[in-house]
Amino acid sequence: MDIPAPADRTHLECEVLVVGGGTAGTMAAITAAERGADVILLEKAHVRHSGALAMGMDGVNNAVIPGKATPEDYVAEITRANDGVVNQRTIYQTATRGYDMVRRLERYGVKFEKNEHGDYAVRRVHRSGSYVLPMPEGKDVKKVLYRVLRRRDIREKVRIENRVMPVRVLTSEGRAVGVAGFDTRSGGFVTVAAGAVILATGACGRLGLPASGYLYGTYENPTNAGDGYAMAYHAGAELSGIECFQINPLIKDYNGPACAYVANPFGGYQVNADGERFVDCDYWSGQMMAEVAREIASARGPIYLKTSHLPDETLTALENILHTTERPTRGTFHAGRGHDYRTHDVEMHISEIGLCGGHSASGVWVDENGATTVPGLYAAGDLACVPHNYMIGAFVFGDLAGAHAAEHHHTPDGLAEDQIADAHELIYRPLRNPDGPPQQQVEYKLRRFVNDYVAPPKTARKLDIALETFERMRDEIASMGARTPHELMRCAEVTFIRDCAEMAARSSLLRTESRWGLYHDRADRPERDDDEWLYHLNLRKNAAGAMEFVKRPVEPYLVPVEGFTPCPAEPVLLGAYGTAGPARRRAGGRLAVEAIGRSPRILELLRLADGEPTLDQVTPYLADADPKVRRAAVATLTETAPRGVETALTRALADPHGTVRRAAATGLRELVEVLPATAEFGASLRALSGHPGEGQDGAADPVVRAAVLDVLRALRLGDAALFEAALADADTRVRIEAVRGLVALDDAERVALAADDRDREVRVWAARGLGVIGLPDGVPAVARLVADPDPLVRAAALEAFAGLGQALRGEPGLAETAVRALADPAWQVRVGAVRGLAAADPDQGAGPLVAALADPHLDVRKAAVLSLSGWAARPEVAAALHAALGDSDADVRAYARRALDAARADTAGVPARV
Repeated sequence: MDIPAPADRTHLECEVLVVGGGTAGTMAAITAAERGADVILLEKAHVRHSGALAMGMDGVNNAVIPGKATPEDYVAEITRANDGVVNQRTIYQTATRGYDMVRRLERYGVKFEKNEHGDYAVRRVHRSGSYVLPMPEGKDVKKVLYRVLRRRDIREKVRIENRVMPVRVLTSEGRAVGVAGFDTRSGGFVTVAAGAVILATGACGRLGLPASGYLYGTYENPTNAGDGYAMAYHAGAELSGIECFQINPLIKDYNGPACAYVANPFGGYQVNADGERFVDCDYWSGQMMAEVAREIASARGPIYLKTSHLPDETLTALENILHTTERPTRGTFHAGRGHDYRTHDVEMHISEIGLCGGHSASGVWVDENGATTVPGLYAAGDLACVPHNYMIGAFVFGDLAGAHAAEHHHTPDGLAEDQIADAHELIYRPLRNPDGPPQQQVEYKLRRFVNDYVAPPKTARKLDIALETFERMRDEIASMGARTPHELMRCAEVTFIRDCAEMAARSSLLRTESRWGLYHDRADRPERDDDEWLYHLNLRKNAAGAMEFVKRPVEPYLVPVEGFTPCPAEPVLLGAYGTAGPARRRAGGRLAVEAIGRSPRILELLRLADGEPTLDQVTPYLADADPKVRRAAVATLTETAPRGVETALTRALADPHGTVRRAAATGLRELVEVLPATAEFGASLRALSGHPGEGQDGAADPVVRAAVLDVLRALRLGDAALFEAALADADTRVRIEAVRGLVALDDAERVALAADDRDREVRVWAARGLGVIGLPDGVPAVARLVADPDPLVRAAALEAFAGLGQALRGEPGLAETAVRALADPAWQVRVGAVRGLAAADPDQGAGPLVAALADPHLDVRKAAVLSLSGWAARPEVAAALHAALGDSDADVRAYARRALDAARADTAGVPARV
């Protein structure tokens, strides 16, 4: 391709420019538009499928839901996880605004797991705080957001430019005024003038090299190469915590998450080769990763995600998440090794290093509104230094940045031609040397040096070698060759990676201590030094082009945290290091996007989905002779959700082809939060339920019948008679939805009818449901289920005792039943009995629970500690908990320690740590 002249460029203008169409960028664009700003959203891929959220998310890791957790608890937890070096004001934004964001996303159509009563089903994964909120349809999050972006009121204010990659933020008199970049399909040069710029480009996922050696086999999204880190740095913004790396647990030989957040709520856990839980640290932090690394290297390694003990139904549900939402190739990977979660636990390892604010603490320095130290420049999402911010934090700070930018943008006077020329040279120099070293070769070499000399454990000698190497590679990177726009993009990304590698090495060298566990493990400086280093280490590019460091004091905490006391001080300047380092489209026109596909009708639907199609526009495709077209039409309706979508999807439930019916069922479940709960819609669904009195024979497809019941329950359009009739359905999935519907109605009498179901899974749901309802009407059925021949049913029934509480007071024999169950040969039954005894009278339950602390199975002992926690003030319980501090299982030790700490705090009259 030819090199365009700097003046031969497409020039765009807006009030608010958002760079990056992922989680934070999409929300920033939506909010800025809602505040009345004229917005341009640039994405180097395509907004519909871009960012770390592109494949969806299995759950929210940090949902502070009222009644489940408090903002103060969450802020304290993140402060401890980050060894005290935090700006609590930013974390507090996520903690206090996260719940409203969850509800906002829900209004958009994002689904979060709820119980039968419509309450958020928040899970506890860590030992303190319940913050994890599963997302059963999490794979569709990005699709939902794109649907909002294409809504008419938003589309009128947001111009999306896909396939445009900025490489530099342009500034004027110290203020951000736009960007310079190029079209990754045509190669055309692009400049944008803006009143404010929001960077939301994600983590630097391609910093270290994966063990596989595959450049793009990274834990983080491999398209996130540190673009925003480099652009913010060259614009003069401060970055912070770049020495605090992101290192994650992952599946050995497969760079996918080990999924503790998914598997642990289902009953999975991490063990060493001896089958013991070994992590004493509470939060998934650098300290925890240090323990993981030590265990792998010890005689007790390797380590595993234990799943083989779980029942088949649970593993099927787990696979549905891990093999679809998380990584579609994960099932293929396990199958290729002949492994199955039922027979093989999953070997775990640790990832390559990266930079990420959302999962660690390395990012662009921002205030409570996402504003950086450069006026007019904002950062949000994994790029921003808001420690352990995760997905909800990305949404929150995207929203904050969008709102603030919309209110404080300034029209630029013009763009600096010298900066534009520099950006032009950065982009197109590989074309001048097409036979130069290929990008893949140079990037591999660069990232191998990162692994060898920057990855923990760090030493000053290795970091010095790294810096010498990165400086030497400037010329090699500048000599890379390219021939196509795609290769230009990859070459530009290598420059970003080199910038991030230098920042990481210099920051690691200056912080002369160890902190954050494995994230900043200095083998030559092994001790933490709070007197000298309870500070933020910030860096920036100074006027001479050198990397300058500032030691900033940690601001006084909003939430006091034991063990950390920030001291007021003035920022200290530590010094400066290094040196500065084909066909074109018509000006002002929309950037061309290539359509790829086979069926013309499906291509037409894809084009419709880019706008805001009406139901009438999509309806003809629902009648197409080709079931693939009809299925695509259903997908388009689900993505765009036009007025009347519920009627069309309901009709599609009766389609003659199974894939179409199931797509419609999936669509209704996905959109349930935004569907109208009208009597007419309810009647149309009831007609498909397949049960007497509904006016039609119903759907023959059990997937449809189950989906119908699920939607009726969620929208409160079903009644007890309907759900009771569904208890006689031939399909297990339908009967489970019937039980859930009756639980939502608190109808213990009818739920009890399922206690005699032929399928174990239905009986388990019935037992759990009766515990949730907690009414005396359920006690006789639970008493029957306690004697069930299946151990999992008995376990669920015994656990239901805790929910029935006062209702059991009139059934004294059931407590003795739970005590006898502590001798059951099935460990699951013993766990259920221990959990159920938590509701017993302490005089009756404390003794058996203390005895259960000697159970041979670690999960029984863990459950016993948790059940005893409320009685820790009793002398015999306190003595037993003290003995449990020496247990071989890390969870047992940790929960015993927490229970004793809470009891001491209660005695002293001070708040306990939760």
